[in-house]
Order: sequence, then structure tokens, then C-alpha cells
Amino acid sequence: MSTLSPFHLAIPVHDLELCRNFYTNSLNFEEGRSSDHWVDYNFFGHQLVIHLNAKKPEEAPTNAVDGKHVPVPHFGVILPWEAFHEFAELITSKNIEFIIEPYIRFEGLVGEQATMFFKDPSGNALEFKAFKDMTQLFAK
Repeated sequence: MSTLSPFHLAIPVHDLELCRNFYTNSLNFEEGRSSDHWVDYNFFGHQLVIHLNAKKPEEAPTNAVDGKHVPVPHFGVILPWEAFHEFAELITSKNIEFIIEPYIRFEGLVGEQATMFFKDPSGNALEFKAFKDMTQLFAK
């Protein structure tokens, strides 16, 4: 496939206005259509929809990766290298607490990548990453 298609992801949030503020003002995502129960966002060219669900999620399990506790499930976007670092600076400037602070995995090896994890106010885990060489995305 030579062209990526935008994905659509709908996630539950227990407080629509709190999460709306987070995605709009903390992450600076452009808001699209909305109702009293959901809000669409431009998530780096993809469609993310937050849906009101008053039930708070249970704590997500984690898997050990590089000695860090990676939450499962999680979602995010692979950004260009410089855009990742700019976004990491934005997240830091907004005082968003990281689950895993920005760092480089596989430094100097196949698949070298920058990655970071944090949660939205409803506990949805987000990962953003970047590859120095995008041809390494699926390299073994």
C-alpha cells in the first residue's frame, strides 16, 4: 500500500468536558463535529472520537518493555522525527504527567525510535513515537 489511509478510533471518556479541554487545549488537536455525547478530533490527520461513558475504566495491565511498564491497550501516532520532539516539548510544557518519558529505544540498532507514553484524563493510554529512518518501521 503506497498511501496510508486515515484511521478512525472511538474511545470512552468518563468526563466529556474534561477530556475535551485536554484534547483541545493541552494537545492542541483541532475539534471537528460534536454532540452532547461525543467530539471528533483531527489526530494528526486521523479521526479520533471521544465518546461519553460515565463508567470509569479499570486500571490497564502493563507489559515490560526495556524495563518500563507499557500500558496495554494504548494507541497513538508515529510522527516525523522533528515533529515528535516538538510534540514532546508541548506535552512537557503543559505539565502532562508521563507514564514513560520521551526516550530513544534501540539506539544505533535496527528500528531506532523515539517514544513516550501518557494518559488522557479518562485513563486512555497514548503512545507517540518516531523513527529516525521510516524504512525501519517493520524491520526485524
